[in-house]
Amino acid sequence: MQARKAFIENKSIDYVPAAERHGHPRSLFTLWFCTNIAPLAVVTGAAATLTFHLNVLSAITAIVAGHLFGGLFLGLTSAQGPRAGIPQMVQSRAQFGRYGSLLVIAFASVIYLGFFISNITLSGRVIHNVLPSIGITSATLCGAAAATFIGAVGYHFIHRLNRIGAWVMGAALLAGLAMIYSHPLPADFWARGSFTLSGWFATFCLGAVWQISFSPYTSDYSRYLPEDCGVLKPFLYTWLGACCGTILAFLFGMSAVSVTGGSDAMDAVRQATGWLGPLLMVLFLLNIICHNAMNLYGAVLSLITAVQTFVPDWRPSARGRLLCSAVVLVGSVLVALAASSNFVNLFLNLILALISVLVPWAMINLIDFYLIHGQRYDVESIFRADGGRYGRVNRKALGIYAFGILVQLPFMKNAFFSGPYAGLVPGTDISWIISMAAIAIAWPLFNGRAELWWTRAQRE
Repeated sequence: MQARKAFIENKSIDYVPAAERHGHPRSLFTLWFCTNIAPLAVVTGAAATLTFHLNVLSAITAIVAGHLFGGLFLGLTSAQGPRAGIPQMVQSRAQFGRYGSLLVIAFASVIYLGFFISNITLSGRVIHNVLPSIGITSATLCGAAAATFIGAVGYHFIHRLNRIGAWVMGAALLAGLAMIYSHPLPADFWARGSFTLSGWFATFCLGAVWQISFSPYTSDYSRYLPEDCGVLKPFLYTWLGACCGTILAFLFGMSAVSVTGGSDAMDAVRQATGWLGPLLMVLFLLNIICHNAMNLYGAVLSLITAVQTFVPDWRPSARGRLLCSAVVLVGSVLVALAASSNFVNLFLNLILALISVLVPWAMINLIDFYLIHGQRYDVESIFRADGGRYGRVNRKALGIYAFGILVQLPFMKNAFFSGPYAGLVPGTDISWIISMAAIAIAWPLFNGRAELWWTRAQRE
């Protein structure tokens, strides 16, 4: 039980043995609830009426349906943690081989670092706006250092802060919604906008992709739970926490812009919530910092996984993780301070475009773990220098993964590329759905028979 008592987490990517497992799956509810009550979620929710011009009732149903669907993937990846006892990216070695997994790990690391840099830039601006006496450079350093401290302390501290934050942020947003709807609503509040299938589906996709994009994070925060807690409880607590938190934030942003008629979601929040507005801005700042700690934590685990691929005997403890956290902090701050606002927006668009590589990975991960391997991975092989039974490179798996990316191209639409069928559903990128369907057929068809045999043998 040493891991519970230590203030700084003493592990990095290595397996968590049964003697060090502890906790209850309900901690996953508060973690994912608090994490998803963020300014970006508020702004994204406002798009339902601002961008897609839905009426309020249509926007509510699309937001709820999208998150409930996408949250299924988040919940299922989270439920892998107690079973496997290792971080999410380390598990990818079982699907792609020891060296083959480096491609997925590289994509995940870039996404983690991209969001970390973007969020320290955002937190620096918010700190400067709240306390103008603090210069933007100092404010950026403060936001980055705070997030790094939380992420470096590790797993247990992140859970503890989010357990408190869930109550505070949840109460604040519910109070804000009560203030919005307690005042007389505009005469056309319920009639403004209209239901369109394309607008509803676009809002649905926003919610679903929001949830799926968290998949690389999830088992990092459930791997210390006892294995006998099963799959259902971690799944349900994660699914409910993530969905409730994000739906609340999305509806908050949508309601604020619908009441005020403004085009800026955060300005609408300040205007619609009166005296509570400034307090909400401070709470959102704290949320950005806590959420960014998870970006740092995930980035560090992914980078350690990448290095350890080439140095099999290296199993860094707290000291190695702290050193890696410091390196990420310094590099990220230098990029954030040197970058112009246009560069940051460009970089964020690149990160969002890279989410297209996470969807086929998420499908491969879930089908392989639950359907092919029956919730069992050979952890000893995952850490062996030669990849054990998973090998160094699984070329078949990488081929299917590439196929899952390529089938998206004709339907893809982002800041850098628009496929010939990108407008099939106006204003909506449906490429991720195409990829899901393709992987759901290809992975069991080409990568299943031998693995099913091994799983049955292990059970016997």
